[in-house]
Amino acid sequence: MPKSRSKRVRYQPPPKKKPKPSPRWYGPLLLALMFVGVAVIVLNYMELMPGTGGGASNLWLWSGLGLIAAGFLGATQWR
Repeated sequence: MPKSRSKRVRYQPPPKKKPKPSPRWYGPLLLALMFVGVAVIVLNYMELMPGTGGGASNLWLWSGLGLIAAGFLGATQWR
């Protein structure tokens, strides 16, 4: 006698694997990147960065913003 439709076994894909947790040093690295980026920007506007010639430099500003962005983007991948 054929099986009824309600008792047929349907294909069920295997469960997704959980991603591995991040290494212990990853979180402090992200915080360090963000804090160093803020420090670079603050020191730039206080005219304490080398090579600025007595004024604020856009290079240091973009470098600080880049460090903050790298920390933020890394934080989105932290497990």
